[in-house]
Amino acid sequence: MTHPTVTHRTRRLIASLERALRGLVHSNLFISLATMSVVVTTVVLAHLPLEPLPLFIVFAATLFVYTVNRFTDLEEDEENVPDRASFTKRYGRYLLVLGIGLYVAAIAVAVVLGLPGAVYLLLPLAVALLYSVGGIKQVFLVKNLFVGFAWGVIPLGVGYYYGQLWTLEILVITGYVTAMITVAAVIFDVKDIEGDREEGIATVPNRLGTAATRRYTQLANVVIAAAVVAIVVGTSLSLEFLALLAMNGYVAGYIPFAHPDRTVLYYGFIVDGEHVFLAVVVVGLEWLVW
Repeated sequence: MTHPTVTHRTRRLIASLERALRGLVHSNLFISLATMSVVVTTVVLAHLPLEPLPLFIVFAATLFVYTVNRFTDLEEDEENVPDRASFTKRYGRYLLVLGIGLYVAAIAVAVVLGLPGAVYLLLPLAVALLYSVGGIKQVFLVKNLFVGFAWGVIPLGVGYYYGQLWTLEILVITGYVTAMITVAAVIFDVKDIEGDREEGIATVPNRLGTAATRRYTQLANVVIAAAVVAIVVGTSLSLEFLALLAMNGYVAGYIPFAHPDRTVLYYGFIVDGEHVFLAVVVVGLEWLVW
């Protein structure tokens, strides 16, 4: 028989873990870790040396962009994600100061070091303005594609930083990240169906329904996986790139559970955690196999 004290301690531990994960998600620290993971995956698959500066730049830019978005979407979040809205009201100002400070520091470091293309560090600011106040998210599917392309800039930026911009490896990773984030962005809209309808925002879930959204995103996931296999087989890409299929498997596993009543941890931790998962797989295979 389970001792009541053990059960109580287990529940407290689970509750504490859940609070910590919610804090990471609501604060945008986890999504910033996810974009850093894209850098890691790109560097490993492209056989480039891992340096701290690209990681810092991507972390800072992500924290800045997503924190700004939390404020511009505050009214919408009060309908769709009230817990996140409360977190933003309570801690958002501190996170915004941190995000702005780190973003400005990243630009300053790039300028001081004379990094080529430092001017492109203004792109996150343009992304924040276009997405949050530029009306991008009002146009059907454009929001999802915009988010996909914004994430796709990350491997392009890595390629630019290392002087390997137009290599096949960088271009394939860019296309893959863009496609997979677009799929994830469509899934993310499932949780916002009611709020998006009230705001007059047309999305795949509120136009086609959740069941159709799951079917179409799963089909897209399969097509992307098939494209990865075809590219690896038909080009000079290393077999290492088949590791990307691990994320397709991960995505295939979470799509069937996409539903409006899922908690923030499903969307903010499991869905957004796909690139963290991929980076762990890629690094692990690099150590164990290649």
